[in-house]
Amino acid sequence: MTDYPFDEILFGPRDVNPEELPIARDTGRETYVLGAFNPGLCRLPHGNLLMMVRIAEALKAPRNGDTLDVIRYDSSQNSFVLDSYSSEGIDFSDPRKYRFKNLGQVYALTSLSWLLPVELNPQGTEVVNIHYDKMILPENMSQEYGIEDARITRIDDTYYMTTCAVSAARHSTVLYTSMDGLNYDNQGIILDHQNKDMVIFPEKIDGQYHALTRPQGELYFIDSNSINVPGPGINVSRSPDMLHWRPLESVLVKPQMQSLLSRKVGGGSPPVKTSKGWLVLFHGVSDEGLAGIYRTVWMLLDLENPQRIIEEKIIQPILEARPDLTQEYEADIYLPDIVFTSGIESAYGHFVVASGELDLCCRISHIPHSTFFSS
Repeated sequence: MTDYPFDEILFGPRDVNPEELPIARDTGRETYVLGAFNPGLCRLPHGNLLMMVRIAEALKAPRNGDTLDVIRYDSSQNSFVLDSYSSEGIDFSDPRKYRFKNLGQVYALTSLSWLLPVELNPQGTEVVNIHYDKMILPENMSQEYGIEDARITRIDDTYYMTTCAVSAARHSTVLYTSMDGLNYDNQGIILDHQNKDMVIFPEKIDGQYHALTRPQGELYFIDSNSINVPGPGINVSRSPDMLHWRPLESVLVKPQMQSLLSRKVGGGSPPVKTSKGWLVLFHGVSDEGLAGIYRTVWMLLDLENPQRIIEEKIIQPILEARPDLTQEYEADIYLPDIVFTSGIESAYGHFVVASGELDLCCRISHIPHSTFFSS
């Protein structure tokens, strides 16, 4: 396992003030933080770093006799509410979601996520402020089952933050914008049904905004290339205005058999411009266990044509789960073998990389430039 100069857990469920939990406030029920993880990352104008942390808030006692209570945001009431269902016929085997056996691929979530801004020092080595007054909560029906996995890109003076919005109708990507990296305005849905892991390039290419996206679904067709696994891949999309996106024809990265990408792939941190090309950290999931094993791998894309891969490093991960980092959370761990990189910022001689560890807490790693570039 690779050792980095700094590689630590900086924020977790126990660091969230239970008196600030919005679902507990609205429902009057006792809740807890299942996970504080998958942080978007940006550098604020005054130099500090900001993690936009996904907080998964769950009911302490969701089952009441023969019924199960599920959290939902009701836009008509502007409040979190609870819906009750019969426990009979529900599969409870996945700690992340309930499956309704008689409805096919229909689920409810064991928690509902919202976003919490957590400010770090310029080096990204300690927490200096938790901005409870700036938390980002659901606002409309597209977010009725939560807001997940922020990614932040700064272009000129504007911060663009993509998030996954979850509802009964769709998994969609919702865009937020900010002029200071801390106060965000909801710009609405920019990618519709079943699209996740959208990361935006930090400047226009050939006069257009570009992003990496990944559609998601349940039905796929056989791939003529025997190496590839049928399923969702990472795509390149472009936009004239950041609101209307068009996917390009070719798929950039597909799942591959007998590899670290054997189950699926997805965007990680926003691309970073380097003299060698666009550096992209992304996750590969191998087909092991309930959720699979998530690792961070990387590639370089051509600066002028981001559909062309210059270099791809998917055999040896640069990040994988480290059990020694989460020993204090051992009693809280519900999923093993997951590192989900979601943010990156440049620093002197290294990159500050933000990841979710075990769907539980936030990990900051200082990865030297030499990991990617020999000279």
